[in-house]
Amino acid sequence: MNTSQEQAEQLFAQSSSEMQADHFDTAEALLVKALNMDPRLAEAHANLAWLLDRRGSVSEAVRHYELAIELQPDNARIHLNFGATLAELKFFHAAEAAYHKALLVDPTLPGTWCNLGALLAQNGRDDEAETMLGKALALDPAHVAAHFNLACLLLRKGRFEEGWHHLEFRDWYHPAEERLRCRRWKGQSLQDRVVLVMCEAGFGDMIQFCRYVAVLRAQGAAQVDVLSHPDLKPLLQTLDGVGDVFAMDDDTSASDWDYWVPVMSLPLYSGTRLDAIPAVIPYLQAPADRLVYWRQKIDQLSPRPGLRVGLVWHGNPAFENDAQRSLPSVQTLAPLWRVPGVQFFSLQKGNGEREVKRFQATQPMTDLAPDLKGFADTAAAIEQLDLVISVDTAVAHLAAALGKPCWLLLPAFMTDWRWLEERTDSPWYPQVMRLWRQPTGNDWAPVVAQVQAALQAWAQPVKPAN
Repeated sequence: MNTSQEQAEQLFAQSSSEMQADHFDTAEALLVKALNMDPRLAEAHANLAWLLDRRGSVSEAVRHYELAIELQPDNARIHLNFGATLAELKFFHAAEAAYHKALLVDPTLPGTWCNLGALLAQNGRDDEAETMLGKALALDPAHVAAHFNLACLLLRKGRFEEGWHHLEFRDWYHPAEERLRCRRWKGQSLQDRVVLVMCEAGFGDMIQFCRYVAVLRAQGAAQVDVLSHPDLKPLLQTLDGVGDVFAMDDDTSASDWDYWVPVMSLPLYSGTRLDAIPAVIPYLQAPADRLVYWRQKIDQLSPRPGLRVGLVWHGNPAFENDAQRSLPSVQTLAPLWRVPGVQFFSLQKGNGEREVKRFQATQPMTDLAPDLKGFADTAAAIEQLDLVISVDTAVAHLAAALGKPCWLLLPAFMTDWRWLEERTDSPWYPQVMRLWRQPTGNDWAPVVAQVQAALQAWAQPVKPAN
């Protein structure tokens, strides 16, 4: 072995240590140096590809994966990671081929079966996907990602009892669990017990599942407290039967709970089936102190008569499927501007908020965002509207939980499990939520055309019969 090869391998070893310590920039620099000394170091190409993909340099990542595979075609993990990058790029056939190559080399890697199952589920091949995910779990019964992917598939198909079981293997709430001294609730008797419901995942998840506070009280719990995202605290204090509501950064050291439970475990231990979803609507209210302000403000902006419609067209850009679930621009909704008798209000915060000002001259919309300081304000504003039209984000859950009609625009690709399949209604929000689904691809035009026609029918004054 020559000196340059030795030095390259030493740099590769150092980079691996830096990757394990999450020092990704340092690791990348070391790998670049290693490959300059020895460009035939296959695993260095593979690790560099993973790092490049992680920071968004996907085309460069693909190049290094291809070099790694050329140098080491019998490395299943390289094929596996390459497949994941191709799937991220939505090169689905190429990703599937990469996963199959990984399985030919080593069929014992559960991660390959899991990724292949997820890919097939994303593309509507559900029976095959369930088989692949089952193989992953046969190899590793505790494989978190395989359980989660299978849970999403089963729940989307309405197979709730199986789906909740697999969802229970998620592990993202563990950091918060460390601060709690009480036992985890897993269906034990709650008679005269004090329970803490802990938030997890996103705002929409908490808004959807906080309804189970009332279910726990009905099961005999003496008190049900909630540990919440700080921004949701004022809103969750309006839940019927709720005890104390704490923000995540509040001091809870004096609390004495018998049990704690992550909020998304409540459907499992409450025995929720598709035909038995607890759905007493509304179950949230806007805080009273914000209602007065928003009633006066919107009455000034939009005197009656006239239909008041709130709009949200972008979700959190960090969400995995945001490129599909969010609209390309507020201009995608432009056909709605032609419906007479409607006053539109922007409830859009964050990504997309600037578009309201940019296109102000061409759209009849009032921007409420500057005064929306949190979910309490958003709830109070929604209470003054007749309808909310939204992409799949927390505001849609909020509107429906308040009992406000909500039209939800759903992507064809990776539609979230909670909206099930093919339905135009939601059993989670009966009578108030209407689902509008993309037929195929990423084309929102047919959806917006249908919404325009329905809005026209609603806004059109009813003529008295002769």
